[in-house]
Amino acid sequence: MATRFIAALLLSSIWAAPAVAQDVDTPALVQAVHLEVVPEGQHQELRLRDGSRLFGRVTRITDETVIFRTLAGAEVTIPRAEITFLEVVKGEVVGGEIRPVDANTTRLLFGPTGRSLKQGEGYIGVYEFMMPFVQVGVTDRISIGAGTPLVFGSGTSHPVWITPKVQFISTGRLDVSAGAMHFFNVDDATVGIAYTVMTYGTPDSAFTAGAGYAYEGNDDDYSAGSVVVMVGGERRLSRRTKLVTENYWFEGNDGIASLGLRFIGDRLSADLGLVVPITEDEFFAFPMVNFVWTF
Repeated sequence: MATRFIAALLLSSIWAAPAVAQDVDTPALVQAVHLEVVPEGQHQELRLRDGSRLFGRVTRITDETVIFRTLAGAEVTIPRAEITFLEVVKGEVVGGEIRPVDANTTRLLFGPTGRSLKQGEGYIGVYEFMMPFVQVGVTDRISIGAGTPLVFGSGTSHPVWITPKVQFISTGRLDVSAGAMHFFNVDDATVGIAYTVMTYGTPDSAFTAGAGYAYEGNDDDYSAGSVVVMVGGERRLSRRTKLVTENYWFEGNDGIASLGLRFIGDRLSADLGLVVPITEDEFFAFPMVNFVWTF
């Protein structure tokens, strides 16, 4: 029962007030740009009124101009009145451009990685447009989350899950965590999966493997259950895309295979993939669409 429910859930998952228009050329917008010199090693994105974008860092500010050193090492003198945007960007320099970090590295397409949220970090997401969830870092190693499907049961039979997670190893390349995905209100029983998961590599290229115990029962007995194994990975393809795979084997030789692309924004990421249930009886596939906003 627990394995079938979790597999089914995987498959089903798998203020604005009116604003007054303002011309970008107005002095009010120029004055609103915060100009600052940042230390070497940090990077900034600078935009001009003509739409140009430069990456590098501000090295000097005068009353009338800004000296900007580009990633290629060239120093450019820019009139302050021409600057419409300046902000520190996170990422690494690859091929002469800033590659933004993937802010959603604590999970693959559905399941967790061994990485942990930092204290105060979190994300809000939705699987398949109908399964919202949230996860927040309580400390640098402990996080807690919850979710519920928008359509699946009603009243006291509407499922709700919680997702506590604790990281106990973090070496820079190796991260190991343990946690659970615990469901309530499922056919008068409580089901879930307790797991351990490890991730080895970098945010751009990593291997993830985990093992769990899918359980079901009531207040008196949680003896029923089965083993679940997960193998996954991620590989950066370009500045804004990453390949992600996540695959499950359930006791009894059934499983789920998935492969998808992650489109990486500054805070919003989107996963578009294909999920294939592995059974002896039939073969079919369906799309997976996820959105996650980090904060």
